[in-house]
Amino acid sequence: MRGFNKTTGVTQFILVGFSSLGELQLLLFVIFFLLYLTILVANVTIMAVICFSQTLHTPMYVFLFILSFAESCYTFVIIPQLLVHLLSNTKIISFLACATQLFFFLGFACTNCFLIAMMGYDSYVAICHPLRYTLIMNKRLGLGLVSLSGVTGFFITLVATNLICDMPFCGPNRVNHYFCDMAPVIKLACTDTHLKELALLSLSILVIMVPFLLILISYGFIVNTILKIPSTEGKRKAFATCASHLTVVFVHYGCASIIYLRPKSKSASDKDQLVAVTYTVVTPLLNPLVYSLRNQEVKTALKRVLGMPVAIKMS
Repeated sequence: MRGFNKTTGVTQFILVGFSSLGELQLLLFVIFFLLYLTILVANVTIMAVICFSQTLHTPMYVFLFILSFAESCYTFVIIPQLLVHLLSNTKIISFLACATQLFFFLGFACTNCFLIAMMGYDSYVAICHPLRYTLIMNKRLGLGLVSLSGVTGFFITLVATNLICDMPFCGPNRVNHYFCDMAPVIKLACTDTHLKELALLSLSILVIMVPFLLILISYGFIVNTILKIPSTEGKRKAFATCASHLTVVFVHYGCASIIYLRPKSKSASDKDQLVAVTYTVVTPLLNPLVYSLRNQEVKTALKRVLGMPVAIKMS
């Protein structure tokens, strides 16, 4: 936070995202509020089902639990403030609050990037080495991968946040976004940001491209294994599952690439706000639907938790 001490005239930021929409802000409030409730309900449901169902206490579902928790925190950092600002004429945020929001948003976002890559590796082991799955993906390794994702994500975020907060902000103070993100904040710095932008770009490549490439490699082996399945129906179901997972992957990493893999001070625009809605609202809604609620074991466990009858297949 040392950069805040360098400020000579600015004590707060004004978030101007969606301000130009006028009366449509009320409609946006209703839409975002309903989406936020859906995200919370879906993720809390998944966490509760995994927690109370002994059959789901495996590394695969530990990843899903942490992903749902991270998505809930991820949206909590952004959406409640957005809802308040949509109903308010003053959209002010202090330096400290802006830095805090930036840190936790980037922290959970980076954690999710690494965590989804770990889930890709888990799928690779489950499909390509099913007989050795419990031996390879034991609880110790699962918890280790989760911890590695979180520690690495927040350490990188700490470095990135410090680089941004160390810049002097002399004015103007109007952030062209609906939350404190890297690009629109850096654009307001009254100094040469070229070197720090290169450092942040390097961190972005590490967080986005490295996990994405690992996922592609994992799914390359998965597809190769699926092609060897003799049953046509088995292939169809496997490809359908992979397709849904890869859809989330491409949306998540694609939108992140559009925003973060380019010079920060030159990329803040109105179009970026629309892309940001995708990875702050849409993706957190897709993840529980694709990774969990379409999973047969999760649906069966949910029925048991709710006391609903469960069909038992007879061999």
